[in-house]
Amino acid sequence: MNATILFLGFLFGAILQSANLNRYNVISGMATLENFAVAKAITVAIGIGAIIIAIEIGLGFATYHIKPILLGGIAIGGIIFGVGMAILGYCPGTLPISFGEGSIDALLGIIGGLAGGFIYTILLPSIQSMLGPDLGSISLYTLLGQHQFIFYIFDIIIGIGFVWIGFVLNKKEKSTNYKWLYAGIGLAILNAVVFLTVGTNRIIGASTAYPFVADLITGTTQNSYFTKIQGPGQWEVLFLAGAFVSGIVISLFRKEFKITLIHSNWEKYKGNSVAKRIIWSFIGGFILIIGARMAGG
Repeated sequence: MNATILFLGFLFGAILQSANLNRYNVISGMATLENFAVAKAITVAIGIGAIIIAIEIGLGFATYHIKPILLGGIAIGGIIFGVGMAILGYCPGTLPISFGEGSIDALLGIIGGLAGGFIYTILLPSIQSMLGPDLGSISLYTLLGQHQFIFYIFDIIIGIGFVWIGFVLNKKEKSTNYKWLYAGIGLAILNAVVFLTVGTNRIIGASTAYPFVADLITGTTQNSYFTKIQGPGQWEVLFLAGAFVSGIVISLFRKEFKITLIHSNWEKYKGNSVAKRIIWSFIGGFILIIGARMAGG
């Protein structure tokens, strides 16, 4: 099973690298509204994935993994996560891939993320009330489960709608590059495979790995939060390890491996100060993981 998870992580990394969706310039370009590749790929992955997963669950090949809606956690954590992602230029899943390609700022983001994960574990008991109210595990399926035909009609319409958004963004960007489309389809298929009960029977995630590793390193394991994240944390560590290997192997194969701290998009807006990039990479990773964990991943 461990080898399977590593392989799935490798595929995850390879799909993102195929369209450079892990790169600092691409992700930060989304924050400055100059590059919509990530947003386009995500909308396609959501749209096609929603349809595929609904079908495979309907056929009995998979089950839903519906997270509770914690309004405070999603709202506040989402904002904090967005700020961290804009500063850092990576998300929890792309950090190890870009580190594998030689990006030192990604490594600093990982270290910051580990620190953020540890602090979140410590602070969680005192900020628990901020995460609510808990509206429970609400989904289109739970609302329309008794009317499956209507559910599938809505699911397909919503799925097509998300894919359409990707093409609208592409038209706005006036881009003739469709690597984002192939990457989005690839991510949707990979997610559907991970969902299968004969596979790993879970969702793809990344941010849980950071508090899990940080708590292990610091010995902060005698608490209910670590008990809760231990299972998914172990899975995500292996998954991200596979993504890291993908970053190394594919960048070497494409002859693109390069030790880099300051990327051109950072230099364009923030200059070429090494100290500034080091500090903000750490802070960005720290904020990123705290926001991600508040929002439930």
